Amino acid sequence: MHYYTQFDSPLWRIILVGDEVGLTHLHMMTGEGVRCFEIATTWERNDSHFADIKKQIMAYFAGQRTHFDVEVNPQGTVFQKQVWHALCAIPFGETRSYGDIAAAIGNPKASRAVGMANAKNPIPLIVPCHRVIGSNGTLTGFAHGLTAKAQLLKIEGIR
Repeated sequence: MHYYTQFDSPLWRIILVGDEVGLTHLHMMTGEGVRCFEIATTWERNDSHFADIKKQIMAYFAGQRTHFDVEVNPQGTVFQKQVWHALCAIPFGETRSYGDIAAAIGNPKASRAVGMANAKNPIPLIVPCHRVIGSNGTLTGFAHGLTAKAQLLKIEGIR
């Protein structure tokens, strides 16, 4: 059984989806980007199931939290899960390049594949794909739009 909730953060509406194992999706309705997301008719709304996660997200936006303590259950390939795990090792307030992540997972020539895995990350913010930038320091690729990526990095003190 999947549960969901939705709420307004200081920047945009957020939809959380999860099951008994953990959070499976986090969608930010930023008004830009390429990701479409719909609430399935088979999911049950359960705000209390996500109360702690919502509290942590709101504390993050308020500048009061630098780390999330959330059980996640993203669905993806073995490679994607390796990339997503490596993203979780990027500290708050720091960035890495796609090449850095490729090297971290032991496949230094896979920076393009890392970019594709980033694009498929179903739990952005918690799995911080927004902390990955181009090797030249530019903001590149974010399924929720580059404005949203810049806003998240600004919250973390990265200009």
